[in-house]
Amino acid sequence: FGSREVVFQVGQGTGANGSQKKFATMGDGTPAMGKRHKKTHCLCPRCGKRSYHVQKKKCAACGYPAAKIRSYEWSKKSKRRRAPGTGRMKYVKHIARRAKNGFREGGTAPARKKGTASK
Repeated sequence: FGSREVVFQVGQGTGANGSQKKFATMGDGTPAMGKRHKKTHCLCPRCGKRSYHVQKKKCAACGYPAAKIRSYEWSKKSKRRRAPGTGRMKYVKHIARRAKNGFREGGTAPARKKGTASK
């Protein structure tokens, strides 16, 4: 019970002289996982996930190089993960303040009147 043993499946093959011979082949279970050393996916240039299929040249996560980002209505949680507000919002987070001031640029802010100062 303490030792683990590799179980082989017994199949039949054809010998060099056409005779039938039996040989052992490894299954597709745990021992076979150690033989996997090729990479099918690499980093995607657009979304940065390891979902870009090397041979297909297509990202499984975002659909790159397609112009539209891959998203489906049947996956609400996936859409929430990519929604606006889940990242830095480097540009968008300043828009509300700039809109309040009329998108002024350059120079200093105009002087406030003495009667409207907050207490």
